[in-house]
Amino acid sequence: MTMKKLILSSFLLIAVYANAQNAWTLQQCIKYALEHNIGLKQTALNNEVTHNNATQSKANMLPSINAGANHVYNIGKTIDRYTNTFATNQTVLSQNFYVGGNLVLWSGMSQYNNMKANEYSYKSGVENLKQQEYDLSLNIANAYINVIFCEELLKISQSQYDVTKEQLERTQKLVDAGAAAKSNEYDMKSQLATEDFNVISADNNFQLAVLSLKQLMNLDSIFNFSVVRPDMDLQGNQLLENYNIRSLYETSLKNQPSIKSSEFAIQSAEHNLAASRGKISPSLTFNANIGTGTSGLDKNIDGVNVVGMEQAPYFTQSGETIYMPKTEIITSTKPFSTQFNGNVNKSLGFTLSVPVFNGLQTSTTVKNAKINSFNAKLSQDLTKQNLYKNIAQAHANARAALNKYNASKSSVEASTEAFNYAQQKFNAGVISALDFSTAKNRLFAAESNMLQAKYDFMFKLKVLEYYEGKPLEF
Repeated sequence: MTMKKLILSSFLLIAVYANAQNAWTLQQCIKYALEHNIGLKQTALNNEVTHNNATQSKANMLPSINAGANHVYNIGKTIDRYTNTFATNQTVLSQNFYVGGNLVLWSGMSQYNNMKANEYSYKSGVENLKQQEYDLSLNIANAYINVIFCEELLKISQSQYDVTKEQLERTQKLVDAGAAAKSNEYDMKSQLATEDFNVISADNNFQLAVLSLKQLMNLDSIFNFSVVRPDMDLQGNQLLENYNIRSLYETSLKNQPSIKSSEFAIQSAEHNLAASRGKISPSLTFNANIGTGTSGLDKNIDGVNVVGMEQAPYFTQSGETIYMPKTEIITSTKPFSTQFNGNVNKSLGFTLSVPVFNGLQTSTTVKNAKINSFNAKLSQDLTKQNLYKNIAQAHANARAALNKYNASKSSVEASTEAFNYAQQKFNAGVISALDFSTAKNRLFAAESNMLQAKYDFMFKLKVLEYYEGKPLEF
């Protein structure tokens, strides 16, 4: 071996080793897809909103407490709320501070049932997210197996091309030596061109399969992306004996998220119905308030000064004028703390609300809630029916794929023997290149069919394992 070929071989070995080191397993592909799928992220965000609603409905059962304050300037003639006096052509500052709360003591269990409805709605959303993750994982497994199939088919196509190329070189030598007809060389060239086309087509299919897998994973384009090829010994008959449609269905009813999601949806709808009925009942609310305030007109009387005399508005019996002292009241602004503590007012009370007529809104809400509850039960029945149909179909598909695989193995064995015999006869010059190519094409078709049946059966088994609740792995 020359130094150039040795260096090239070394580089190829290093590239193959590096590619093998970076190869993705099925579990890695699924894990990456679950972490980067936008649809799953959106569903998770919607579940967070539902969770917040469930938390809010719990908080709605707690007392409602609010506090506030007013800082008001009254300009012109007004009555002060604390002194109950007129203020004329003055600017009066008044302040008001209050804390109030209320607690619903009874509402026909409407609040409780609304809380439970939101709680089960959230649980249903969580299971629905799991179902989407399961479905995405199954799609990833299908795309993963398709990549392996296309890669295997590419290798077979390349191998067929190499064999034909060797035969063409041998035929050309025989033609040059006069030991074979020129038509054999033309036939082999035609066959080589056909197989070159097959290699290109197989490579295109392989690249598209890889692209499809990467798109499902939401993986950015990377170089040297490859997958780990599982080493599976397909003992199809033994594997299928482990699966029974009825037992798979009973197991799936316990572990499939779609079934759990529908069960939670029913409970949510039933609690929504109970909450709607609760609105027909009277409601009783307890109220409590405490407040205080200050006013610029509220003054302290510090004293009275006599500043003179003035005529009284009344007279004696004899008609004499009466005079009285004229006084001046000395005041000062009452301190904020004194007013704040002195103007405290408290109130406790109960409010009874009896629904009499509200335009049939409550009645319509109850009717719609009944329909939604019935629809939720129908949806669960439909989900169970579809689950059973899918399991039965998956089992039938696995059985059909197994039968096709067993038949294709026999076809490959027979085609291989026929090709080996045709190759010997062609090398001996007994048959034409066209007959040799025909045998070779039959072998290629048989190998392709067996390869397709093999990986189709592998995927069908993964579907059965999926319904059994097993993780998707090789």
